[in-house]
Amino acid sequence: MDFIGANILSVSQFERGDIDRIFAVADTMVPYARREKVTRVLEGAILGNMFFEPSTRTRVSFGCAFNLLGGTVRETVGVSASSLAKGESLYDTARVLSGYSDIICMRHPQAGSVAEFAAASRVPVVNGGDGANEHPTQALLDLYTIRKELEGKGGSLDNFRIAMIGDLKHGRTVHSLCKLLCLFEKVQLVLVSPGELAMPAAVVEKLREAGHQVTITDQLEPSIKHVDIVYSTRIQEERFASQAEADRYRGRFRLNRDIFTRHAEPNTVIMHPLPRDSRAEANELDSDLNEHPSLAIFRQTDNGLLVRMALFAMLLGVEDKVAQYARPITWQTRRNEV
Repeated sequence: MDFIGANILSVSQFERGDIDRIFAVADTMVPYARREKVTRVLEGAILGNMFFEPSTRTRVSFGCAFNLLGGTVRETVGVSASSLAKGESLYDTARVLSGYSDIICMRHPQAGSVAEFAAASRVPVVNGGDGANEHPTQALLDLYTIRKELEGKGGSLDNFRIAMIGDLKHGRTVHSLCKLLCLFEKVQLVLVSPGELAMPAAVVEKLREAGHQVTITDQLEPSIKHVDIVYSTRIQEERFASQAEADRYRGRFRLNRDIFTRHAEPNTVIMHPLPRDSRAEANELDSDLNEHPSLAIFRQTDNGLLVRMALFAMLLGVEDKVAQYARPITWQTRRNEV
């Protein structure tokens, strides 16, 4: 793939070599993400961060990643705060805002909307999530996290075992991650959900065509016994026709320290794309796991900065120039002393 000036709309764009390149660049971003150095390689560049659906981590992560490369961020948050509320088309919005930006990140509740926007944009567009369709940068940071966690235990992205749990029908993060996993070999997947919230058949078919072993079940405890990764997801209540329908499934699959200790292997890694629903009636990933060494959810968010910095650098053609614009930091925090 030629990254310079490209849109990132779907993980289907990538080949395995592209993933290796992204991860290699992400590795070089560690000193900047950890605030050990500063780089101004994108000084003067502007990111248009357009989020027409609620977001905390993804929106702030995109913005911080761009800032850490020296760029400036301009944000639009919510449809009601934009001219879309006045009836403006995605085409017109794209034509206007791409004149103000060097690159745009966009989240929108409708599947396919980001691709529609990108077709009219004059600058690269990165999909920050389009409805229940895809979330390519989340899948990349998840895969990067899996690689790092497995390598620390002598494993790799080939021939590992993962259980995906929860709302697999509406969860765009697991849709994109499964598509990425098709680039690797001999992955064993256990898909744990109520029948009504099962992984889409087309995604399962792709996994099996790639030669992966796929097990579909609605039983949590036996499904986490012999896996390397447990990937929990929340019920995507915003995708349901009504709150009452979503409430039927809330709290169905809860992972806590007791269940994990009794049923999972001790070094099984626990992941979640966040936000986790910590309300008592949901609590799919219990806070009693917060200090557990297997909990990787905050390592995931840290890795998100690295991957998004890498993508910005590659799309704007500066990945080989980052170190040229580096200097030591001029401030100190407790984090830097740890």
